Amino acid sequence: MSGLLKFITCGSVDDGKSTLIGHILYDSKLLYADQEKALILESKVGSRGGEIDYSLLLDGLMAEREQGITIDVAYRYFTTDKRSFIVADTPGHEEYTRNMAVGASFAQLAIILVDAKQGVLVQTRRHSRICALMGIEHFVFAVNKMDLVDYSEARFREIEKDIRELSESLGLKDVYIIPVSATEGDNVTKKSDNMKWYQDEAILPYLENVDVTETESNTNFYMPVQRVCRPNHEFRGFEGQVESGSIKVGQTIHTLPSNESAHVKSILVGDKESGEAVTGQPVTIQLDKEVDVSRGCVLTDNENLPVAKDVTATILWMDDEKLTAGKEYLIKLGTTKIPGVVKNIAYKVDVNTGEHVNADSIEKNEIAVCSLAFSEKIVVDEFKKNKTLGELIIIDRISHMTSACGVVEHVEDGEEKPYFEKDDIKIGGYIFEEFYFNLENASLSKTNSEEKTYHVGDEVPVEGNSFKYPDYFDILSVESGAAVLIRNRKVEDILPLSEYQYIGLPLLDEKGFALKIGVKAELDSYLSEYRNLDRSRKVEFHDKWSRFETYRRIVCTDNFWMI
Repeated sequence: MSGLLKFITCGSVDDGKSTLIGHILYDSKLLYADQEKALILESKVGSRGGEIDYSLLLDGLMAEREQGITIDVAYRYFTTDKRSFIVADTPGHEEYTRNMAVGASFAQLAIILVDAKQGVLVQTRRHSRICALMGIEHFVFAVNKMDLVDYSEARFREIEKDIRELSESLGLKDVYIIPVSATEGDNVTKKSDNMKWYQDEAILPYLENVDVTETESNTNFYMPVQRVCRPNHEFRGFEGQVESGSIKVGQTIHTLPSNESAHVKSILVGDKESGEAVTGQPVTIQLDKEVDVSRGCVLTDNENLPVAKDVTATILWMDDEKLTAGKEYLIKLGTTKIPGVVKNIAYKVDVNTGEHVNADSIEKNEIAVCSLAFSEKIVVDEFKKNKTLGELIIIDRISHMTSACGVVEHVEDGEEKPYFEKDDIKIGGYIFEEFYFNLENASLSKTNSEEKTYHVGDEVPVEGNSFKYPDYFDILSVESGAAVLIRNRKVEDILPLSEYQYIGLPLLDEKGFALKIGVKAELDSYLSEYRNLDRSRKVEFHDKWSRFETYRRIVCTDNFWMI
């Protein structure tokens, strides 16, 4: 028996997606007796004049049955003698494109239905493009309702030509085109006598035999950490699913983004110890030493995986509100959920022609290429290289609704420009950047000002719209292990924390937050606590020691450009 096949059906409204899958289930004798009886009874009051309406097997919501359309994604599991299947029957209406994208995200193969009377429509092109965007490589185009065009070979060849052109424009790798009638059963589970001019396989036999094995472009091990398991003081394990490669006890691995190395002490698959784990297995990995790892970090044997703040991504916009550059969101990538912003919209893609169109905003169901910036560096890679590290969703920070899904096309691998620099000492931050509160979006962000690096002797702007600092103060960056001495509005020195001497001046961090430190003993406690800090408690640490409102204030505006 071939392995499990996960596939999706999609296409325009009333192309026959639910009917096709219902017919496969019915003809393959995959229904219980009571299901078959209920189907026959319900069909008598349906829209097919008493004939069996196979779509009723998939359309479960009352609204779907009343309207005769699919709204939600219907998942069905079935098994034949040759293979097991999970099918996601997705809606065709443009209003429910986001539901269709959800189904596409899990599938290995897409069946896209095309109405033989109408041919390739805009929604057909949109769904094909979304499936390709989601990484689906295997496509079956089912030219349905051939009974309504008298099983015309000429009409099929005309549509086949359009599908070939669409496939070529999208770069689809494996395409199979079949003429069918979902209601009459032609070429659904067996070859049709009505289309003897068609010599290839029917849909079900093709699905039973198609090879969807992915060719591994990457064999390196990596596992995004979902949870740190610490049941007692003797055990600290990192839980997650192996997304690529394999891992063995004793193997050296790296932790990103902290970039530490350790050896694998033990591997638990479920509650049993194992010497090895492979792709697809959920595991708990214990290392031979303490490392700085929390949810969102990655364990890998490839220390060269990209760690970056800026990426270019292709996204499908799903929100009712249009996307404009500058709005801040939550971005989920792998097991990381992090604040981020859409810096700019490079262009949107015309779903009908594939043309790149300049745009200042993106409407619901449109596809666009955008630049995204995360609030800090994370492990991220191109989707085509590492799928799990390159697929993302964009979440509205207020409603927590999913606003978009997408894939990373390019990772900006250039070195981030430091905020303060002296010799080998480099410090990040945004202490002199303006903060604004957007009333409409209820989001706090900083301006996208020109990048600048301050050196010893440079004058600094101690006063702005949203901040006012003293003329004399010290900046401590525990993450960079360095201090900046500001004297009379100038950078007097930049030095390692090990050489820093506290003289009682106000202390700030590199973000402009006042540190609640007034004496040397408090400074020693602050530094000691950071050295022993568990990364997962980083927010608690800053809440304890930092205060935003001492030197900063929030200025309200409805017109600004954020990063």
